[in-house]
Amino acid sequence: MPAEPVSQTVTKRVDSEVDLIQHYLAPLAAGNPGALSLSDDCAVLACPSGEELVLTTDAVAEGVHFISGEEPGSIAWKALAVNVSDLAGKGARPLVYLMALSFPEAPDENWMAGFALGLAAAQERFGIRLAGGDTDRRPGPITVTITAIGSVPKGKMVRRGTARPGDRLFVSGTLGDAALGLALRLDSQKTRDWGLTPDEARHLSRRYERPEPRIELAASLRACASAAMDISDGLAKDLAAMCRASGVAARVRGRDVPLSPAARKIVSLEPDRFEDVVAGGEDYEVLAAVAPEKCAEFIAMAQANGIPVTEIGYVETGKGVRFEGLDGTLLALTRLGWDHFSGAAGGASNRAGAGLHPAPENITVPGA
Repeated sequence: MPAEPVSQTVTKRVDSEVDLIQHYLAPLAAGNPGALSLSDDCAVLACPSGEELVLTTDAVAEGVHFISGEEPGSIAWKALAVNVSDLAGKGARPLVYLMALSFPEAPDENWMAGFALGLAAAQERFGIRLAGGDTDRRPGPITVTITAIGSVPKGKMVRRGTARPGDRLFVSGTLGDAALGLALRLDSQKTRDWGLTPDEARHLSRRYERPEPRIELAASLRACASAAMDISDGLAKDLAAMCRASGVAARVRGRDVPLSPAARKIVSLEPDRFEDVVAGGEDYEVLAAVAPEKCAEFIAMAQANGIPVTEIGYVETGKGVRFEGLDGTLLALTRLGWDHFSGAAGGASNRAGAGLHPAPENITVPGA
């Protein structure tokens, strides 16, 4: 008796660059007249009256920022979110973005459709529109490179290098969820090991897959913050960068670092995981230094816009950052945060710890 034929899924690939742009990307420029329906070599952007443009660029690549086989809508969301998060940390309002897509081969139509839907959802959430970009085919992993453009009132962009001794340190939201969500993605057994409920596991995964830039904090930062930046490479590394740029030092109280119920459960079971919280990266929350007399106003403005903020420490004279552990003793971090050029092996799994940059001597004072 002959064997029954094996059912196979036929992959239909995008058949031309024109089709890719006009069918999947041009609809994302709708509502942005300066994009000219992606029909020209350049776009046009008028700077709002009395404002300045704020520009940032970042890329996400397969095997570094996302795992092969990840849902395309989530890849698109993250690619846009990480750039909008930079704008949010500067107190800027998102306007438009440019995007370059690189593929090792023509993308599958279903993949491209999912990617476009993810971008559409992110655009709607962040209030930003596609203005143009480029597509190409070349060896290597799928890479999405975005340049995001926002605006602030003239002279009001909040810089990272203007923190002052005496400022209080605040972070938005909760930290560590994305790093722990990636750990779950790499080893699903951890859901059981950590005793997570389905809702808690979904929360951690969502925070890794679809970060939420804190664009609602823009006005609060402009009105109250001495300095600010988004937390992308981990609190430890990003705070060290703020201190280095400002010529100051800082101290963080570990017990005050905000944790989600899921992260708190994990850290209570595995205290060493607290290092993932402060050095794991991909939080895309906001770190702000606020003068004492402006703290109450900052908290009130943030809460009025639905964003929780938590005071975690303070800025002082000197150099470096000192972290207190959950028990109040000084914490000796074994790593600082994500660094593409630390000499560690590449790969998305490094975001959960393996490829994090060793902590420099001035990040903390070892011992108790």
